[in-house]
Amino acid sequence: MGSQSVKPITNKRERKEFVNHLLNDIEALDMMIKSDAFEKGIQRIGAEQELCVVDKYYRPSFNALDILDEINDDHYTTELGLFNLEANLDPLELKGNCFSQLEKDLCDLIDKANKAAQSIDFNKIILTGILPTFKRKDLIFENMTPFQRYKVLNDVMRKVRGNDFRVKIKGVDELILDHDSILFEACNTSFQVHLQIDLENIIDQYNWSQAIAGPVLSIMTNSPMLLGRELWSETRIAVFQQSIDSRNESHLLREQKARVNFGNDWIRDSILEVFTDDVARYAPLVTADLKGNPIDDLQNGIKPELKAIGLHNGTLYKWNRVCYGVHKNIAHLRIENRYIPSGPSIKDEIANAMFWIGVMLGMPDDCKSIWERMAFKDAKGNFIKAARTGMDTYFNWFGKGISAKKLARKVLLPMAYDGLAKAKVNSEDIDFYLNIIKHRIDKNTSGSKWLVRSSRLLQDTVSREEANILLTYHMHKNQQENLPVSEWELAKPLTKEDVSSNNKVHKVMSTQIFTVDEHDAMRLIKNVMQWKDIHHIPVINSKNKIVGIISASDISDLDKFDDLSAGEVMQREIKTANPEMLIEEAKALMLKHNIRCLPIIDHDELVGILTKTDLEKIK
Repeated sequence: MGSQSVKPITNKRERKEFVNHLLNDIEALDMMIKSDAFEKGIQRIGAEQELCVVDKYYRPSFNALDILDEINDDHYTTELGLFNLEANLDPLELKGNCFSQLEKDLCDLIDKANKAAQSIDFNKIILTGILPTFKRKDLIFENMTPFQRYKVLNDVMRKVRGNDFRVKIKGVDELILDHDSILFEACNTSFQVHLQIDLENIIDQYNWSQAIAGPVLSIMTNSPMLLGRELWSETRIAVFQQSIDSRNESHLLREQKARVNFGNDWIRDSILEVFTDDVARYAPLVTADLKGNPIDDLQNGIKPELKAIGLHNGTLYKWNRVCYGVHKNIAHLRIENRYIPSGPSIKDEIANAMFWIGVMLGMPDDCKSIWERMAFKDAKGNFIKAARTGMDTYFNWFGKGISAKKLARKVLLPMAYDGLAKAKVNSEDIDFYLNIIKHRIDKNTSGSKWLVRSSRLLQDTVSREEANILLTYHMHKNQQENLPVSEWELAKPLTKEDVSSNNKVHKVMSTQIFTVDEHDAMRLIKNVMQWKDIHHIPVINSKNKIVGIISASDISDLDKFDDLSAGEVMQREIKTANPEMLIEEAKALMLKHNIRCLPIIDHDELVGILTKTDLEKIK
């Protein structure tokens, strides 16, 4: 929502005033479109880099504001979470070596952030779509950046929704949780790419950006996990929508559109439709101290900033967004790609940017007026499928079925080569960066695939939480060398002294937990323990909270308990630990109370169990 002072709309007067400003902006924009008052004959590219800050153990760090002060560079700004920062790169004219220059500029900015982070408690910078080491307790209101605009947005979204936000995502695993703020949005870090477009081409180019979104996304997914669960290949897509979904149940029944969405239809007559549709569909939530009239500005030869449109758009999230901007009294239009994830490396990000821009520039002539050839729901469906399955997606592409890898290799890469060559981009840059995409496809290795394969390999020998830390360690190591992900070796346990956690419980606890309900029959429980060869089983109540534990040693004469329920047999006085407890402390706790297991609780949720057998495995 920018840096201007924002506040929630709290009464009819404020709403009426803001809507009037919004309608004046729409009218002024319509006048500019009709008079073709935009820069033409030049294209520029730009980017915004979102990044994560972690501590020396690769867990989220909340030092972003201190690091920002240490960086002391206007290219950097805050993000929603205290564990995030954003770098805004200078626009570059689309020609020559602009992409290698973009990489150099980005490397320089990331290097500044790395040095600043290192100076504050040995923090580090990570480029990743979703940080593997996030825990639910990290994503609480207290860890939101304490600036007014973030608090206003959170308060307004909660008020409109009327209850907690819910995240429910099903992939290989399933994640269901309720949360009381929009901070889950801050899990998502992106590499947002901008492409300036002439007014005469903006309608066809915007529609084309929608048509190619699924196929392009499928080759660059990098966010397969959240809170240790394997979900979508690009889980950010689902998390964004659900983490700031302001609709309550009654709105869903009326089919009100989510504020995060792909779009509703092709644009046919004027690019103004993008803006008028947003005003028609979504009630304004915030306002600011808006002065003047943009129509008067136009009549005085001043290109207006259209601040009301900017404010309203700040409460919406389109994966492809049409942006209006003014610099030195020259107005322009651009398309912002917001679905590209951060990482896996800077080289991967520049390759992703070039691939998207190249495909945009290479749009075939017969794809103008695209509604005559493709149904909008096919484009939208392709996007959702790509977010779910990444490089393994099978697309409906202009009425024919084709795999993501074949479509990219046979159709989109040649199209990108042609489009970039016509724009007079340096041929060596084209070959270098598009070969990164080609190698990714040939080796069947996206960021998401590397993360999933590495996570599964690590969990053969270490706990899930330890695996997440090691994933982040290896990501950081590869990013420091700026290696494309297709050249990364799978993550492995470290042979040297462990960097991860200073010997904390999560390193050794078991995360594959079987639980029983307090009303379950002991006959069932006896069989579960025998089938799964487990000696301790937590007992939960109807609210999914642990209320006791049953140990094999307490029921050695199993048959006599068959007719009883778990609640009648379980130990009610239980000791628990949290994943951050030192292993030695947990061991001492077990010895003191003469117990053989400790349920591990994190944010009031059972996340693991530590047994004497687990401790005996430590060398």
